Amino acid sequence: MCGRFAITLPNDAMAQLFDAAPANDLPDVPNFNVCPTTQVHVVTSGETGRALGAMRWGFLPHWYKTPTDGPLLINARGETIAEKPAFRAACRERRCILVASGFYEWTRTKEARLPWYITRSDGAPLAFAAVWQSWKPKGADDAADQTRTCAIVTTAANEPMSEIHHRMPVVLEPKDWALWLGEEGKGAAPLMRAAADDALRWHRVDPAVNSNRASGPALIEPL
Repeated sequence: MCGRFAITLPNDAMAQLFDAAPANDLPDVPNFNVCPTTQVHVVTSGETGRALGAMRWGFLPHWYKTPTDGPLLINARGETIAEKPAFRAACRERRCILVASGFYEWTRTKEARLPWYITRSDGAPLAFAAVWQSWKPKGADDAADQTRTCAIVTTAANEPMSEIHHRMPVVLEPKDWALWLGEEGKGAAPLMRAAADDALRWHRVDPAVNSNRASGPALIEPL
């Protein structure tokens, strides 16, 4: 599961890290409270190489007539992604990497929802496995009317992470980026697994982040 994250890496640093050509319309950074339906940083690969661009976080299948025509698809379960009509073509043909600095998850008590901020243990940015889809409203013919949309691939949590939540995003290691992006042919399915037990670390943060309107660097500071 991933429903909120932060991105603090400058756009030029992201482009350099992934050896990708940056688009001109990248979202502003830093953003300490990235929410569904907003624009996010995504790496794709094509005939001219890798590109760092912006996509709507919230996958829109081609049969949606409007963005609210069905469920908000911000995550895709790795166990069933190849079978689900919404995702199966994208899983084969349109895989991408969504870039984040850390993500939020919540545990629940009788009194409150307690937020945690989760990052890589080595301090590097997170490369989430994701899939994407171009969508346009019914009746639209112009390519300018198309919206590129994406969803993060998730899997069962590893043992340490399961103490917070039973699901987690698929975190790709640098050696696997090319395979996930389709640059090394087929065989990406085994990448849809939980990160190593020591790959991530986390700390409690202020419940202010429970609001999707909250902003600022204090959101990721240890409580």
